[in-house]
Amino acid sequence: MDFSRFQTSAAAANKTFDVGLKNYMLQVYNYMFIGLALTGLTAFAASQSIGLMQAIYATPLKWVVMFAPLIFVFVFASKMMSMSLSTATKVFWGFSVVMGLSMSYIFLAFTGTSIAKTFFITATMFGGLSLVGYTTKKDLTAMGSFLIMGVWGILALMIVNLFVGSAGLSNVISLAAIAIFAGLTAYDTQKIKNIYLRMGNSETAKKLGLMGALSLYLDFINIFIHLLQFIGERR
Repeated sequence: MDFSRFQTSAAAANKTFDVGLKNYMLQVYNYMFIGLALTGLTAFAASQSIGLMQAIYATPLKWVVMFAPLIFVFVFASKMMSMSLSTATKVFWGFSVVMGLSMSYIFLAFTGTSIAKTFFITATMFGGLSLVGYTTKKDLTAMGSFLIMGVWGILALMIVNLFVGSAGLSNVISLAAIAIFAGLTAYDTQKIKNIYLRMGNSETAKKLGLMGALSLYLDFINIFIHLLQFIGERR
C-alpha cells in the first residue's frame, strides 16, 4: 500500500474540509452583520422622524413595536425549515428591520458618543467570545442549556419590571443579561460549527446556519442593549 499517497489524499481532504467550514462560518457571520446593519440603519432613520416616534411611543402602538420582534423570532423558528432558503433569508431581513424600529428609542434616550462606544465594546466582546466558541475543544452543550433557562428568567424579570419600574432591578437584569448572552455567544458559535461538521454544506445545514446567524444576531443585540442600559450616557 502506498501510505504516502494515502496521507497526501487525507491531508488534501482535511484542507478542503477546513476551507468549507471557514466559508460556512463566514456566510453565517455575513448574514448576522447584514442583519445588524439593517437594524442600525432602520433605528437611526426612524429616530430622525419626530412624527413616527410620537406615533409609536406616545400611543399603545409602542407595545406592538416592543413585542413584535419576540413574536417574529418564535414564528420564524417554527416555520423556517418549511421555507426555501431564499424566503427564510428575506424573512430574516424583515425581522432585522422590525427590530430596528423597536430600538429606535436609543437614539433619543442616549448620546451618540455613548452608543458608538458601547457598540465598539460589544463588538470586541462578541468577537472574543465567538472565537472562544469556535476554537474550544470543550463541549458547551450543558452550559448552553443552563444559559437558555437564564434567558427565560431574564424575560420574566423584564416583564415584571415594566410594571414595577425599579432602577435597581433594571441594573441587576442588565448585568445578568450581559453575562448570559456572553456565554450564549460562545455556545451558539460552537453549535453552528458542529452543524457543518455533521451535515456539511447541505441545504438543511444552510437553513440551520441562517438560524444560527439569527442566534448570534440576538446575542449581539442583547449584549449591546443591556450594556448600553448599564453604561450609556443618557440625554
